[in-house]
Amino acid sequence: MKTNISSNNHIFPLRLAGRGEKVKVISLNGGKGLKARLNSVGLNIGTNIEILENPGNGKILLSSQGGRFYLGGGMAHKIQVAII
Repeated sequence: MKTNISSNNHIFPLRLAGRGEKVKVISLNGGKGLKARLNSVGLNIGTNIEILENPGNGKILLSSQGGRFYLGGGMAHKIQVAII
């Protein structure tokens, strides 16, 4: 499911990205702990991500750099992305 906010190619929280969308990380809006956690799974500014599942219940399944992992909705809301 594609979202209206992302179809306009604006910067928006990863939490709002729809299944199948490919996005690029633009900014990380969190403290050192969040940035360290995201860095540990390879998510940094400039990283490309594909949304594999986003059922809207909080967890988002992502694919990035050959890996797949879940992010919680709170963490995903702090990651700003743009459609690529």
